Amino acid sequence: MKDSDWMREALRLAAEDPMEVPVGAVIVRDGILISGARNRQEAGRDALAHAELLAVRRAQEALGAARLDGCTMYVTLEPCPMCAGAIILSGLERCVFAAFDRRYGCCGSVYALPMDPVFPRRVACEGGLLREEAEALLDRFFARLRERGGNPEALPGLPPEEVYHRRDGLANP
Repeated sequence: MKDSDWMREALRLAAEDPMEVPVGAVIVRDGILISGARNRQEAGRDALAHAELLAVRRAQEALGAARLDGCTMYVTLEPCPMCAGAIILSGLERCVFAAFDRRYGCCGSVYALPMDPVFPRRVACEGGLLREEAEALLDRFFARLRERGGNPEALPGLPPEEVYHRRDGLANP
């Protein structure tokens, strides 16, 4: 399978729950899907339940190892600082993301944490793969939220709109 096929799988996961910010992630090694996850912050009432962290945990369980050497993560939105740190510490070889996040993106937009030479290990990050599809998914979610006035009661379990990653422009097209 090609990078775009793996990203489509991440997009499929991202779209599964209309109550969550649509972010999906898959981890692949040697052309084999090791794990996949989508955001579960609202369902689990867990601020740390980002798709990337869940996918890393599942991959570590599946491989029986803390280090994900030789693995690539495909994620639909550029990882935040927390997830970028997990990408480094888990030993991923590569991170490919779709949409850029000019507010919190730490794989090139706001900061390039996995490529920072201050760390002893760097992770190759590439952005923009199937960007339009990922942006459309995020745009539909936020439009739906705005239609309901950004009111968290209108979408049970969702916090107000302003806490979400807003994508009204790209710093790194």
